[in-house]
Amino acid sequence: MADPIDNSNSEPREPAIPPARGSRSRSGGRVVALTGAACFLGRNLVGVLEEDPATARIVTIDVKSPDTAGPKARHFEVDLTNPASEDRVAEILASEEVDTLVHLCFLSSPTHATGWAHELESVGTMHLLNAVRQVRLRKLVQWSQTMLYGAHPTNPNFLTERHALRADMDEPFFADKIAAERELNAFAAKSKGTVVTILRTAPIVGPTVQNWVTRYLGMRVVPTLLGFDPLWQFVHEVDALAAFKLALDRDHPGTFNIASDGVLPLSMVLRLAGRSSMPLPHTLASSLVGALWITQASAVPPSFLRYLRYVCVADGDKAARVMGFRPAYTTREALLDYLAAQRLRDANLLQESPA
Repeated sequence: MADPIDNSNSEPREPAIPPARGSRSRSGGRVVALTGAACFLGRNLVGVLEEDPATARIVTIDVKSPDTAGPKARHFEVDLTNPASEDRVAEILASEEVDTLVHLCFLSSPTHATGWAHELESVGTMHLLNAVRQVRLRKLVQWSQTMLYGAHPTNPNFLTERHALRADMDEPFFADKIAAERELNAFAAKSKGTVVTILRTAPIVGPTVQNWVTRYLGMRVVPTLLGFDPLWQFVHEVDALAAFKLALDRDHPGTFNIASDGVLPLSMVLRLAGRSSMPLPHTLASSLVGALWITQASAVPPSFLRYLRYVCVADGDKAARVMGFRPAYTTREALLDYLAAQRLRDANLLQESPA
């Protein structure tokens, strides 16, 4: 069976790019706003932009201020789950003369608070885009994840940006992010004057990252599925940030997979991590993980077992060819860098942050 190709809304259309706005900073640099500014990607990108001569000012939008904020940054406490956030964000974007927005309010790990997560990711994106419609924005960059392609037996070895997003829609972690992408695609189709970019990152690993992958690999005995050894793919935290910087520095409308070169069988991932695997039949694994998830003793719900069974690896050729994205770390190197840092964490010499 051929893998589905989504031609309807897989990526934003290329807009007619307007000249730089006259309302930009008097110094001529860009004014960048970031939602989710206190998350891993947000606070690290704020740190990068503080040192960036092309960025005149930074506007951080989140429930708390990032600890990397410097003299360029101004923080606004906004909760995107609040319906009133729509008008508040529009007011901020207009008063701060923002020309570029980076939307990062997405979870890197599943949560039991699914109602709140839905309001943050799906409804929150709707609030944000309604705010953007009230102002003139030159560029919007949104974070997404390659996991949204889903793990299926019919998947090709490498999934391109044209493949449909087929992750389990009964799992809120995936459904809300797919809904947010669809919201943005609908916005892009009608907003010809705004450059819209979606960056779908592979699971992010690195010295300071904490997400479902690191929790899974942190288990002393790691559950796997009997008879299955799928290929896994990562992207290093440094490379993920570099991709966002590329999207800010140049106009790259469309959707791009952001991943390290190379793949590793899950068995090799566990071997490098020094972890023992516990191969289980799928039915038993599903029941066990389901019970552990309910009691909050598992990092993931049963729907994630598909990624222990089938391949879900993204093709990064488009990002390399169009954006000039060249990851500094291979998948293996990214994993090894995380594992080296994990040893320091185990010795209480290093902290990690939610990705």
